[in-house]
Amino acid sequence: MNLLGIYGSPRKGGNTDLLLDQVMAGAAAAGADCRTVYCRRLQMSGCLACGGCDDTGECVLDDDMDQVYPLLRWARAIVMAVPIYFYAPPGQVKLLIDRAQACWNHKLLTKGRGHLGTYDSGQGYLVGVGATKGQNLFEPTDLIAKYFYDALDMSYQGGLFYRRLEDKGAVLQHQDKLQEAYELGKRIAGGK
Repeated sequence: MNLLGIYGSPRKGGNTDLLLDQVMAGAAAAGADCRTVYCRRLQMSGCLACGGCDDTGECVLDDDMDQVYPLLRWARAIVMAVPIYFYAPPGQVKLLIDRAQACWNHKLLTKGRGHLGTYDSGQGYLVGVGATKGQNLFEPTDLIAKYFYDALDMSYQGGLFYRRLEDKGAVLQHQDKLQEAYELGKRIAGGK
């Protein structure tokens, strides 16, 4: 199993990172080949809506997304972990998501519109972490993740969502959550 972990938090070593570290550790322990992308390290712009990928499925921009596109194609499973900022993912990961427009166009060009409801490239998951207890805290990001994975030709499988984790490292006081993340990684690697 080829597993890509997308670290979407701008805060190094925070709750989101710690949870995704556990997902990746569980997957690696179960035999997955794991790779990572840290959005906070990428120098990239958002999609310019220039139409450059319409006919080729390839983005015309030259920046750090050039390192990410091959990993998105390589992965059979992707776990994106994000903190929730104003009920949405932070800007760093949203740039990456928006640049998946090229992947969407590639999917259209290779599959055709008649087969868009099938997912042939694998599965996508989300780990969401929020500071508040808002009832709808994860709904916008959950929907964004669904359509991000759709652009990648992956079925969205949901994931783990944790409220009331704000202080850096607070999740370390919740071994049950860290264990859930580890077990998710094992399940993904096992294809379950």
